[in-house]
Amino acid sequence: MCRFASNTSGSMNTQGRVVLPTNVIPRHYDVTLEPDFEKFTFEGSVTIDLDVDKDSSSISLNTNDIEIHTTTVHADGALVTSSPKLSYDADTQTTTIDLGSQIKKGQKVQLKHTYTGQLNDNMAGFYRSKTKTGQYLAVSQFEATDARRALPCFDEPALKAEFTATLIADEKLTCLSNMDVASTTTVDSMTSGGKKKAVKFNRSPRMSTYLLAFVVGELKSISTDKFRLPIKVWMTPDQKDTDGSFSLEVAAKTLAFYEKAFQAPYPLPKMDMVAIPDFAAGAMENWGLVTYRVVDLLFDQKTAGAATKERVAEVVQHELAHQWFGNLVTMDFWDGLWLNEGFATWMSWYSCNEFYPEWKVWETFVIDTLQGALGLDGLRSSHPIEVPVHRAEDINQIFDSISYSKGSAVLRMISKYIGEDVFIDGVRKYIKKHAWGNTQTGDLWEALSEASGKDVSSVMDIWTKKMGYPVVSVTENEKDGSITLKQNRFLRTGDVKPEEDETLYPVILGLRTEDGVDESLMLTEREQTFKLKQGLDFYKLNADHSALFRTSYPPERLAKLGKAAKDGLLTVEDRAGMIADAGALAASGNAKTSGILKLLEGFSTEDQFVVWNEILTRISSVRNTWMFEDEAAKDGLKAFQRELVSKKAHELGWEFSENEDHIMGQFKALMFGSAGLAGDQKIQSAAKEMFDKYINGDHDAVHPNIRASVLAMAVRDGGEKEWEAVRARSHSAPTADERNTCLRTLGRTQKPELIKKTLELALSGEVKTQDIYMPIGGLGTSSEGIEKRFDWMRDNWETLIEKLPPSMTMLSSVVSICVAGFTSKEQLDRVQDFFKNKDKKGFDRSLEQSQDSIRSKIGWLGRDRSDVEQFLKEKGYYGVQGKL
Repeated sequence: MCRFASNTSGSMNTQGRVVLPTNVIPRHYDVTLEPDFEKFTFEGSVTIDLDVDKDSSSISLNTNDIEIHTTTVHADGALVTSSPKLSYDADTQTTTIDLGSQIKKGQKVQLKHTYTGQLNDNMAGFYRSKTKTGQYLAVSQFEATDARRALPCFDEPALKAEFTATLIADEKLTCLSNMDVASTTTVDSMTSGGKKKAVKFNRSPRMSTYLLAFVVGELKSISTDKFRLPIKVWMTPDQKDTDGSFSLEVAAKTLAFYEKAFQAPYPLPKMDMVAIPDFAAGAMENWGLVTYRVVDLLFDQKTAGAATKERVAEVVQHELAHQWFGNLVTMDFWDGLWLNEGFATWMSWYSCNEFYPEWKVWETFVIDTLQGALGLDGLRSSHPIEVPVHRAEDINQIFDSISYSKGSAVLRMISKYIGEDVFIDGVRKYIKKHAWGNTQTGDLWEALSEASGKDVSSVMDIWTKKMGYPVVSVTENEKDGSITLKQNRFLRTGDVKPEEDETLYPVILGLRTEDGVDESLMLTEREQTFKLKQGLDFYKLNADHSALFRTSYPPERLAKLGKAAKDGLLTVEDRAGMIADAGALAASGNAKTSGILKLLEGFSTEDQFVVWNEILTRISSVRNTWMFEDEAAKDGLKAFQRELVSKKAHELGWEFSENEDHIMGQFKALMFGSAGLAGDQKIQSAAKEMFDKYINGDHDAVHPNIRASVLAMAVRDGGEKEWEAVRARSHSAPTADERNTCLRTLGRTQKPELIKKTLELALSGEVKTQDIYMPIGGLGTSSEGIEKRFDWMRDNWETLIEKLPPSMTMLSSVVSICVAGFTSKEQLDRVQDFFKNKDKKGFDRSLEQSQDSIRSKIGWLGRDRSDVEQFLKEKGYYGVQGKL
């Protein structure tokens, strides 16, 4: 239960939310911070200018882990109190100031605090980050509700204000904030008593507290003049300057592109992008001071793989999209998070496609973002895109595939429906109308409706306010050449209850025939019949997989579509999406698993990377579900994969030219790794030869595109020597990208004693807290690794809680990783028994989703265990071992 107070003190409940009272409105903060790298604390002072909106005798604001020393309050210049009574509510993270007298509506109030905060190592609030050389930085990460760890504030997105920041630090340290520097002076230190520099920044425009940012540390930068304002990439001295050059180039192009697309200038005087050694997320869009994980901003273009380059481009473009969509126009509360994240995700793909059309990112979208959304949203424990959030600890849990991936997939669907150019025009109208303000989802629909002349909200409201999506079942009517379509809720567990199947989605059908694509057809009822002009000769629903639904065709039609794919009648998106649908329908019991395996056999001559990527994703899904089955079935599935991929892998080869085609480089890497890990002896021999050179110092012997696969084969098939060599390289690797590959690979070991060492490594301090999930993630490739990983989590629960506080997202990720690999009722019972009496605040949603995933696999095995065994026996794969 939540505790609430009156509307003039403590917190209040708006639509079930725990929010601050509305009696005062913040207008300006003047904040000074001085970090102490000896005590790991910081001294702070803040003066907040407030407008009084209601007569009040108290003021409440957010604080967390802050010790307030002094508080003074003035109203219209006159002292109200210099020693008020303060009370703190830890549950709602609010400090209430009892003024002892009334302040009146219309008065201007100035509230000043001095305080001490914790320079924590939890990657939240104003925290410390440690470089390779042992130096510390003080860094901020305030989204969603951690600005209150750095200063007493009104920590809600709708309570925008202007900020004037000052940072006090040693002369040699760089100080950064959202704005450019106004002045640098010498002052008395609040922590050491000596002299330090005080860097004061210019006053910011109106913005939300979660976008405020500070960085203090020894940094260097590179810059570009290819945009009308200064852009810099900052890094610690141990990094190579050139590693930031690609990000810098992308940022300059992206800001110019967005200014033109949105017809709104980037409103701050500069853009700084900083690589932070310890960072819980991928990046954070602080206005004018974007912070990143090192691996998502810096990379060596000579030694990084194609996938790394694409990832960095998309992250930079995502964060810069936020400068308008999120920062300039902000959701009014966190249940509108998707407005920020879904749009920035869509925009990063849109701009990436403009800059790098040869990457064909919209093809990748279908197997990446769309499938991520459909995967999570196919669980009973999913949530609507617009999900009610009431408390601080609820918010971090919705930074997930629904807010990001489903949000962007819904926007892709509507952009296809009204046209991309019209969609962008609607976005311009939205930004122009709501700049500097806060919005709700309906405001975006209104702008898109105005631009398109279509009633967008009637189509889109259901998609954002209801969870889930339908499977559309097709019945063919030979007599009149029509198809009857029926929609039902799709659940991966295959056990939809009538009360869960009441929503009727407006399904944009995207009917592809020989005449092209008809985007106007929509299924709005439970069941409707559509006449096809050309009859039943050739048709496919969900052209390019632009809409959120699965299609269940009759088996004969699926076979015809397989032939149509070979005949070149289907796009890459169509082929990949069709395979994804078939795999998901098999997993949920809408079709037999042998059916998807037969379908995949028919794609052996496929020549596109994206389609093969989805083929292998679906095979992995089967193999992961059969992880704890008998060895004969597991070996049979491995042999099936090897037979399917080896020919293509050898045809493509694993030699990479200096200017390797971006997609071809990834294609070669995918097939090399898939065939090698499935037991292709020629590839395994080649990998062993490369690895031997690699661990003997010739690190160029393994091309970055196949580094992960070569290391994985070596660690899985080798012993302590190989494991220790990869561990050693994780320390000496010159880039974060290579280090992360090494960490992920360690979990590939099959040896019990090395599984134990991998798990010990995760909490040894040798691995950064932000990276704990990497070595334990790799353990999901073996049944023993999955079992031991859960035991490790159970045995180290108190340590994990301490290292990864539940209010952060990291614990949620670790719980998901340690639980989701299970496949049986007995294992599910163990999970439920362990968490039965635990406080699940902060990770309850991800835990339930992981358990739903196990239930899905239990049902799948129960239905199709013998079906798969029979298929493998008929094809001669059952029990075929081959070289592991």
